[in-house]
Amino acid sequence: MKLIAALFSALLLMACTAGNASKYSKIEYEAGACFGFCPIYKMTVNPDRTAVIDAERFTFTEGRSKDEFSGPKEGIFTATITPTDYQKMISMLDDLDVKTLKTYYGNKNVTDLPTSKLRITFADGSTKEIEDYGKHGTEKLQMFYEFVEGLRKTQTWTKVD
Repeated sequence: MKLIAALFSALLLMACTAGNASKYSKIEYEAGACFGFCPIYKMTVNPDRTAVIDAERFTFTEGRSKDEFSGPKEGIFTATITPTDYQKMISMLDDLDVKTLKTYYGNKNVTDLPTSKLRITFADGSTKEIEDYGKHGTEKLQMFYEFVEGLRKTQTWTKVD
């Protein structure tokens, strides 16, 4: 009976571990500059839900003056993404079918648009990079950008540098 209980426990533990394994080993998002006060930062999210933002300008502050461009960068911040938001982000990535997306979206004939860069590292070590001038790649990609950019305001970020 103890053997059966131990075997059952081991199987249950393996099933839980396999269910939590992410197919993404790193999610990196970069928001680039425009001619105005667009947020400029790089965000990395790991499968353990830890996240880092390297905030250059207007990431956690609102720009109001051109003088702010010459000030020091905002800094490096960390957070642990809430389980609900992390699962939503993973679901959105799954729904995007990232590997089938183009590597570039945008129209370089238009000026003053921010560029986003999305780099997904998969658990198998492969990567997919998407550059999007204007952040209008596909409808689902736009929704993903909006969600990730919203994490700046919906998570608890702690400045570390």
